[in-house]
Amino acid sequence: MSVQRHELHLLTGSYALDALTDAERAEFEKHLDQCPACAEEVRGLRETASRLAMATAVTPPPGMRQRVLAAAPLTRQLPPPGRGSLPRRGGLRRRSLSRAGLTAGILALAAAVVFLLVMTLSTNSQLQQARQDNAAIAAVLAAPDARIESLPAHAGGTVTAVMSLRQEEAVVTTSALPALPGTRVYQLWVMTSAGAATSAGLLTVTSAGSTAPVLADGVRPGDRLGITVEPAGGTAQPTTTPVVVMPVA
Repeated sequence: MSVQRHELHLLTGSYALDALTDAERAEFEKHLDQCPACAEEVRGLRETASRLAMATAVTPPPGMRQRVLAAAPLTRQLPPPGRGSLPRRGGLRRRSLSRAGLTAGILALAAAVVFLLVMTLSTNSQLQQARQDNAAIAAVLAAPDARIESLPAHAGGTVTAVMSLRQEEAVVTTSALPALPGTRVYQLWVMTSAGAATSAGLLTVTSAGSTAPVLADGVRPGDRLGITVEPAGGTAQPTTTPVVVMPVA
């Protein structure tokens, strides 16, 4: 579907985070050649995305390759059409599969097909979710009132947030926070001036030592963004003193 010309200016954030379809991307890239303002905005958004250390790639489920390879030998192939299962002209001898062998082959093939279908749907679901998350993050980065704040954490490392109070959202990531044991995790909170705290999600540490961006909503002036160390899986309310507290001005 073609994008309306006046809507192309709104796609800078999605383009910077590769959250467009192939058709949308091709059309927007043609628009970039003729719109210096959008080109400049895309460059700025990509710099911001780089600083946020975004990890947008979606990997297949663990062990998917091994399970597919293990299922392959169990899938019995049927004979080619015109051979074995059908009589030849002139009364030549006909090969036939036993009923038991044919049933086993069909069951094995069905099991492999179902397995691959489930894995495909699971991966597609992850890709779709990642696309939606990227679009939401891009909307914050592209917001007219978006601004970047950075603070050092008490135990080391840096916390960076891009806030849009108009959208009441913030994108939060960190770098060089101290490593945690497998039983602990960093958790992001939106803390109100009245003392209430709402979890915005867990901060997953990437291979580069930073954390993937987390989108926090319901962020309003006077609130604070806090990060605590919690048991693996997270908690309903903070149980430790925040390693960093960032005021929302």
